[in-house]
Amino acid sequence: MRQKWFVAMLLVGFGVVAAGCASPPQADVDAAKAALQQATSAGASEYAADSLKAAQDADAALEAELKAQQDKFSMFRSYSKATELAAAAKLAGEKAQQDAAAGKEAAKTAATGAIDEAKSMLTQAQEMLSKAPKGKGTAADLEALKTDLTGAESTIGEAETAFTAERYLDAKAKAEAAKTAAGNVTAAVEAAIAAKKGKK
Repeated sequence: MRQKWFVAMLLVGFGVVAAGCASPPQADVDAAKAALQQATSAGASEYAADSLKAAQDADAALEAELKAQQDKFSMFRSYSKATELAAAAKLAGEKAQQDAAAGKEAAKTAATGAIDEAKSMLTQAQEMLSKAPKGKGTAADLEALKTDLTGAESTIGEAETAFTAERYLDAKAKAEAAKTAAGNVTAAVEAAIAAKKGKK
């Protein structure tokens, strides 16, 4: 009788242990998922793509482990590895969020500088255009250069709109395009002035 009681207690104890191991670490999984979501919301796809990819890979590894355990017979499930993977995924998500914040701030600074430079170059190009040689056959060329500067000015406005909307990479790209257009006009006018002097 005592032996049967001992065996029964062992079985009960084993059942408790098995049940304990068979429960997914839901709180840890939720924390990992939340960290990944926060990183995405922080703009990690734009400003910290590598870190986001690492966080997504960590999340995929966690999902694979959870599924692997779920596919096992309940008595043989163990979520110790899943707990470790959830912690790693949470850290990866938090890193992606931090990297996104840093990347966004750097992009903001770069966009600010690019917009300021574009405005300065536009002013310089407008001043140069006012000094462009005028004479027979130049009207069409001057009109084309004016159109280019109008386009550059419009692009700067688009850059500022993007900046206000916190689309800093887009803002910088538009500012760079405006800089190129203004620089081309300045170069064209300088070349025209040099050519005129050369004819004298």
